[in-house]
Amino acid sequence: MSALIEREAEHRRDWLLAEIRRTGGVWTVRRAEAVMHASPWPTSKRNTARKDLRALANRGALTVRDDAATGRRSYTPKILTLRSAA
Repeated sequence: MSALIEREAEHRRDWLLAEIRRTGGVWTVRRAEAVMHASPWPTSKRNTARKDLRALANRGALTVRDDAATGRRSYTPKILTLRSAA
């Protein structure tokens, strides 16, 4: 992937993460795809949303939840905590 395309993907993922943190809750590929339609990247499709959620989980920003009964994956934002100086 070229450096320009990679920077664009990171910018899009940062935007999506900010939206996830702002609204909270459980996030599915369908929900992420719907939010992307109102973003600066309205042509992003399901595969892009899936890859972005996976990348954010790999980055440590989201918790992955796999439902064995349905075979579906969802994501929730990790809670940011501040450590106090001891």
